[in-house]
Amino acid sequence: MRDLHDRKGQALIDGVLELVDRLRPLHLSLVGGDPLVRYRELQALVPQLLDRGVHVQIVTSAFREIPVEWAARPRLNVVVSIDGLQAEHDVRRAPATYTRILKNIASQHVTVHCTVTGQMMQRGAGYLEEFLAFWTPRPEIRRVWFSLFTPQMGDAIEEILTPEQRLVAIAQMLQLRRKYSKLDMPETLIRQFAAPPHSPADCIFAQTTATVSADLRTRVTPCQFGGNPDCGSCGCIASMGLAAVGAYRIGGIIPVGAIFRASAKFGAARAKEPASPPTDSTRLPILQ
Repeated sequence: MRDLHDRKGQALIDGVLELVDRLRPLHLSLVGGDPLVRYRELQALVPQLLDRGVHVQIVTSAFREIPVEWAARPRLNVVVSIDGLQAEHDVRRAPATYTRILKNIASQHVTVHCTVTGQMMQRGAGYLEEFLAFWTPRPEIRRVWFSLFTPQMGDAIEEILTPEQRLVAIAQMLQLRRKYSKLDMPETLIRQFAAPPHSPADCIFAQTTATVSADLRTRVTPCQFGGNPDCGSCGCIASMGLAAVGAYRIGGIIPVGAIFRASAKFGAARAKEPASPPTDSTRLPILQ
C-alpha cells in the first residue's frame, strides 16, 4: 500500500463519484487514515452522495471539527474511533485527544466506536463500563459500538485478546447493553463474537463488501482488514452483525445465511453470462 497514491481536490471528488456511479452501492463507508484530512473534498462530496440515495458513513478520529451541517443530514453517520479511556487513548491518538474530540463533536450526533484490546481487558472488570459511563450521557453521542481487536495470522501482540478475555468481554457487553441503552448492539450480535465466520468466504460482510484503496482502483482483499486476517479471532462488529442475521431462521427452519449463499451462487453463475444493463436489484450493497 505504500506505493499507492491517493487523490485530492477535484480529482478525488470526481473519482469517488465515478466509482459510486459505476458500482452503485447502497452504503458507502469512508475510512482512514482519516477522511477529514480531505475535509474540503468531503464537504463537496457528502451532499452529492446523499443526493444519489447512498447511505454514507464517515469514520474519523475527530481531530478536526466536524461540519455543523452534517448533524442534520439524513442517511449520514459519523463514527468517531476512540481507543479506550482517556489515559490510553490520548497516548495512541494524539492529536485527536479526548479534549479535542469533545470540542469537535459539539452539536453533532455521532456514533462512538471502540475496539476492545487485550490491554483494556487487563485493566479490570470495570473498564468497558467506565468507558460507557463517560460517553453515553453526552447528548452528542447517538450510540456506542464495540469491536474486538482482529489480528493477522501469526501476530503475537498485546492487543490480541486471549480466549478467556474474549469470553469475559462478551459477558460484559451482554450485561452492559441492558444498563446502557446507547450500547447499540443486539444480544444476537454480541453472542456471535464467540463464533465468528471461519473465513472470508463464510463471512456475509466480506462477501457483500467491496473495499477500495485510496487510489480508487486497488481492491483490498480478502476483506476490509486486508492481508491474512485471523478469522477465528475476528472481532469486526459489522461481520458479527451480518453473521447474526445469517443465523436467523425464517419460520424457525431456514437460515437466512443459506438463502444468501444460494443467491450468491446464482449471482456468480449469472455473472459469467453476457452482461445486461444494471438495475436497482444489481446494486452492490456496501462499498468502503
